[in-house]
Amino acid sequence: MFNKALCLLLFFSLNTILLAQETFQIKGTVTDAKTLQPIEGVTIIGKDNLYAISSSDGSFVINNVPSGDYTLTISHVAYTTKTMVINVNSKTITIAIVLNELTTNLDEITVTGKTKQRLADETPMVSELVSKEFLTTNRENSLMQTLSKIPGVSTINIGSGQSKPVIRGLGFNRVSVVQNGVKHEAQQWGNDHGLEIDQNGIEEISIIKGAASLLYGSDAIAGVVDIQPAKVPAENSLGGEVNLLAESNNDLLGISAGLQGRKEKWYYRSRLTYRDYGDYKVPTDKIRYESYVFDLHDNYLRNTAGNEANAAFSFGYVGDSFKTETFFSNVNAKNGFFANAHGLEVRTSSIDYDRDNRDVDLPYHKVNHFKVVNNTTFYKNKHTIHLELGFQNNHREEHSEPVPHGYMPKPNNSKERVFYKNTYSLNARDVFKPNENYDIVIGVNTEYQNNNIGGWGFLIPEYDRFTLGFFGFSHIDLSDKLHFQGGLRYDFGSIKTNAYYDWFPSTINNSNGSTSRIYLQRSQNKTLDFNNVSGSLGLSYIGEKTTYKFNIGKSFRMPLANELASDGVNYHMYRFERGNLDLDPEESYQLDLEMDYSSKKLSFGFSPFVNFFENFIYLNPTSNYYETLQIYEYTQSKVFRFGGEFRLGYAFLDNLRLDTSVEYVYSRQTSGPKKDFTIPFSPPLSGLLSANYRFKKQLLFFKELQFFADYRITAEQDDIVPPEEKTDGYQVLNLSMTSNINLFSSAKAAQLRFKVNNVFNTKYFNHTSFYRLIDVPEAGRNVSISLTIPF
Repeated sequence: MFNKALCLLLFFSLNTILLAQETFQIKGTVTDAKTLQPIEGVTIIGKDNLYAISSSDGSFVINNVPSGDYTLTISHVAYTTKTMVINVNSKTITIAIVLNELTTNLDEITVTGKTKQRLADETPMVSELVSKEFLTTNRENSLMQTLSKIPGVSTINIGSGQSKPVIRGLGFNRVSVVQNGVKHEAQQWGNDHGLEIDQNGIEEISIIKGAASLLYGSDAIAGVVDIQPAKVPAENSLGGEVNLLAESNNDLLGISAGLQGRKEKWYYRSRLTYRDYGDYKVPTDKIRYESYVFDLHDNYLRNTAGNEANAAFSFGYVGDSFKTETFFSNVNAKNGFFANAHGLEVRTSSIDYDRDNRDVDLPYHKVNHFKVVNNTTFYKNKHTIHLELGFQNNHREEHSEPVPHGYMPKPNNSKERVFYKNTYSLNARDVFKPNENYDIVIGVNTEYQNNNIGGWGFLIPEYDRFTLGFFGFSHIDLSDKLHFQGGLRYDFGSIKTNAYYDWFPSTINNSNGSTSRIYLQRSQNKTLDFNNVSGSLGLSYIGEKTTYKFNIGKSFRMPLANELASDGVNYHMYRFERGNLDLDPEESYQLDLEMDYSSKKLSFGFSPFVNFFENFIYLNPTSNYYETLQIYEYTQSKVFRFGGEFRLGYAFLDNLRLDTSVEYVYSRQTSGPKKDFTIPFSPPLSGLLSANYRFKKQLLFFKELQFFADYRITAEQDDIVPPEEKTDGYQVLNLSMTSNINLFSSAKAAQLRFKVNNVFNTKYFNHTSFYRLIDVPEAGRNVSISLTIPF
């Protein structure tokens, strides 16, 4: 099936040979008049459908240009529009464009005088803007796998189609994922629960590393992945794109189509995505778990197939004093779990897992995440008021082969666990700007969650959770180069758990020697209240080529229902988990520093941090057992952490750039039952070497042809906390190629991308992978080809 898809995509590509090859070419660069730094996203438009957008290094190319005089309009939302006349009469016309930054820039009706990158540089928190070009060039099977190339960002992978975010070694509910201003709420506490977000159509992401509770509240204790709303379409415009994708390792086929348009003040956006994939292959034919050996048929990790169907739609209005947009999205997925991962029942199962690599048998999960978000902004004199309203419904079902355990009889269906979670969110903030150098922001965040459960297996109780936070901070431009930001936040939270009793009786021994048959109580009616204060102070200094940042902050995180009140068998993790109602909110203190240098050829940066947890919550293995499964109990300890990221890049030639990055995290528990050990899922020392070669001239029908090579070097992880196992180091090579090709229009070229992951089919183990716990290596060699066709 992959070969058929590959032939289809190549058919589209080869058809471009029939298109006429024009003789002339316009190429150039766009830079900032003040900083001399390249500007990304500049639009260059001329007659006869001449069109280009500058890339991250400020360069652009317009091919197939007839000879003659042309008036080019050069525009960017943060710069003064410029026009220039050029005469095309030679093979290649090279121009250098310098733009002046607007002092008052109207992004629709949003008044700002600075680019997003400038604002990010002025903010003391360590952050990174991820462009659409980066997302397109580095796209992997899930959003977080795509972002894992960024230093300090990694993933907990769950098979080939799911992953969870990790920032500097911390994940789960310690990282907030925000989409269109509202925090994404699902069942993210689970090790095997992925992120229900379609990465297609995302244009920009802001990643904050470190203490971010001041702005985002609980769960932002380690950082934030903030998915920004897309730009408002231009007036009287209509356009879109179709993305086609095929992969060899799991025979994946995918398509995503987006359409957007605007008529004066009203606009809309829509997108449909569908992906279907089979079991994925690993570079081994045997899996060993608890002295059992499982043979793999043709290296397929049985029952890891799945499918995903997503839909999104939004409509908006731009008025004279306000703008508003309402987003609707629905993500629906069904994914199989590796059959041998769910306990050892597969040894006696009658399911033939190897009869078909595309079917999804037990165990599997189904999840549907529906979301409605409204963003509204009002402008009144020196005040800008932002309102964000959100509703989310997460319906998750975990299906397993019905097998009796202990006193539990054989269930009559496969629904082991069911979760129904509704989340209601409200964010409001007033940005008051008395002058050009001073901002005061006051705001409130509130959220209510209702989580119901079903199925024959119990792990967490039904609960209601309410949070309310008030915050205020100020940003002061002390000078053009020196900037200060500081603020405080107060949060209150309440969680109410409901009682739960087993649906079957168990036999217990009484003190008088007799026995009784009772329905064991797993959770109780309990209401717990929490409150906390957080804040941060920081400075940033922006020199001609160098930026320095200093930020110190305190963050917090409320305990979750599973940490407080779980009491059941988690077969996906091969253990019995027990909560602790006496847990306190996590409190974290962190110091962040950053130095970033950038010139035309050389760039480098260093981002160290020091972090201390007063009461880190983790799941601690005990010496007790429940029906042969080890009991894990939630507890707290003091934790000291430090680490950081280093990056270096150099453009050796106009078309060759080499980059390298290194990331490291050290963690140590300084109290509690695991004193002097690290914390679970601590990533090892890792480095990435990257090379990018850009062809100056068009080759055949390939325009702006680029080759990329990424070589990941990861050290062994022998600093573990029992019962974790040590993980050997590894090296993995990935190669890719991107090119623009003319399919239907020279003004809007299609983008072809060809990639080979794990070129040498290396067998290796990712220490933060879900399946690493049962000796399952990462996926083997994978060849992928994608085509993006704009219209």
